[in-house]
Amino acid sequence: MADDRQTDDLDARIASAKAAGLSRAGVAAPQAKGYGQGSKVLALLLGALFGGGIMGWALDQWLGTSPWALLIVLTLAIVGAFLNIIKISKERAQ
Repeated sequence: MADDRQTDDLDARIASAKAAGLSRAGVAAPQAKGYGQGSKVLALLLGALFGGGIMGWALDQWLGTSPWALLIVLTLAIVGAFLNIIKISKERAQ
């Protein structure tokens, strides 16, 4: 019985020493894939809004077609972002 307790204590001490060594070395725990997918979706939506808005505004200024190029490019960018989001959602999160 005493031998089992010593083995359990030794295993616990080894595990805590490994965890402390990893934290000192700056090694982080692996991130779940779901967080990566969420970040990708957020980046796609924000990129579509900002990129499409800036490109549409620039085309409006260049061509003199006040809101139309902005609306068309922004709509195309959002549709493209949603198509990519649908593709990402079909991937399996682990």
